[in-house]
Amino acid sequence: MALRDTTEIHQFPCLDDNFGVLVHDTDTGTTIAFDVPHAGAYEQALEQTGWTLTHILVTHHHWDHVQGLGELKQKTGATVIGPERSRQKIAEFDQTVEDDDDVRCGPYEVKAISTPGHTLDQISWYIPSIGMAHTGDTLFSLGCGRVFEGDKEMMWSSLSKLLRKLPGDTTIYCGHEYTEANARFALTIEPDNADLKARAEEVAALRAKGAPTLPTTMAAEKATNPFLRAGEATVAAALGMEGKSAVDIFTEIRTRKDNA
Repeated sequence: MALRDTTEIHQFPCLDDNFGVLVHDTDTGTTIAFDVPHAGAYEQALEQTGWTLTHILVTHHHWDHVQGLGELKQKTGATVIGPERSRQKIAEFDQTVEDDDDVRCGPYEVKAISTPGHTLDQISWYIPSIGMAHTGDTLFSLGCGRVFEGDKEMMWSSLSKLLRKLPGDTTIYCGHEYTEANARFALTIEPDNADLKARAEEVAALRAKGAPTLPTTMAAEKATNPFLRAGEATVAAALGMEGKSAVDIFTEIRTRKDNA
């Protein structure tokens, strides 16, 4: 039986607009958490599912992703793995990773993809066997993270890396429910993108009934996310930036979003 067939994924809200994500293998009982914005929300989710937490994978050091880490580790004994660049900031690590390292979590081979820009330590986690990735605060549904510790060229390089490494059918989870605002902004960049217009309507309908807009897929993001599409000629034309480099176009889009 394929690992996809024994995998269950549970997404749930944390704090104001964060998401918690649990990946569970029914054969081995392995359960992986991505980040811990709030320990109580994870404890409730584990109680609800009946799963026992075995691993915690950390994307980056920001408080709204790790403030519940110590409490949850203490209560569950889970193994905590995160970026080497966070070692001095996060005391709970049992193991750290660099770019392109693989880690074993039960039956899952998990690949660490360094995607700095939002922070310098940001890791995106990819599990090829189940076609799933968690991109932290690098890639959002219809958006990308603000550039705090890196620069815009670094962020574009990280997004380009995800474009190369993640197949179109990869299911994407991320840190926040920002999609509706991102959709409104995306339409100011590509108002004539038919796929984007359809997706914006779908997002508005989901949010109107309080439903999450995540997960998304890499194919959907390639077709509609302006930050991933900075290398597309149609985006350059829409911005009147024909002949400019993809990083210049990304910088323009990110600057507009920062000022929106």
